Amino acid sequence: MSIQTTIATAAESLPPSLARIARTITDDPTIVVDSTITEIAATCSTSVASVVRFCRAIGVNGYAALRMALATELGRESAHFPASTGFGAEISAADSLREATAKVAALELLAIEETIAGVDYDVLAAAVDAVDDADRILLFGIGASGLVAADLGHKLLRIGHAAIVLTDAHEASAAAALGAKKTVAIGFSHSGTTRETLLFLQTARSAASTTIGVTGASDSPLAAEADHALLSHAREPRLRAGAMVSRIAQLALVDCLFVGVAQKRHAHSVHALQRTADATRTLR
Repeated sequence: MSIQTTIATAAESLPPSLARIARTITDDPTIVVDSTITEIAATCSTSVASVVRFCRAIGVNGYAALRMALATELGRESAHFPASTGFGAEISAADSLREATAKVAALELLAIEETIAGVDYDVLAAAVDAVDDADRILLFGIGASGLVAADLGHKLLRIGHAAIVLTDAHEASAAAALGAKKTVAIGFSHSGTTRETLLFLQTARSAASTTIGVTGASDSPLAAEADHALLSHAREPRLRAGAMVSRIAQLALVDCLFVGVAQKRHAHSVHALQRTADATRTLR
């Protein structure tokens, strides 16, 4: 995970004084490169000691190391994304529609790249095997994560798997309670702290089901509860309605899971996709 994504993700769970530093850096990462530790402490209305604590909280050994990491990362990204995209800057009221959409596109492209680069293929392979071997697959998420659950559920149904997308928290927990060794429960939560999704996975695990968590936080309760934690990486813009970039990262991750499952029975999957396409052609 990049240092900027680490900071953006950490901002949700840090204490107020440290979260203020995270938000300031997220809004303008170059401030670290251009400022001394005393200057950034003043900008964030906090102390030098808090800046040092912030560095440790995100796994960086001091402010000098943070400056070096950000300078290297910003240089690499500026070479990857043209200046015309406005990459690295928040969407503002002064942006044209073209500028705003270019910023979103750049963030979404980066989220896909970071997510795929960070895939733990041993964990992904274990999740693929569990889904392929399951008699029943339960999928649940709240809000935008629920849309990702529905997307994966639809794909799995198309290749003949018994996938059930649950949209009600009570229904999800009830279905999870009736799990068994041949049941796989997949919970989706970018923060990894959504109470309903966490309860769903806890209930499924108690019923001896295999649990898979799709989240953006490796140290979250959801990741800890999952037998297999699949991690997405994304930097959300401030101007957003629910999840935007994180949703794209999750979709890329579940597409990898789906492809892995489909590949296990390649000929069958291709045939199933063709049959289901033929069955719905007259409805288009």
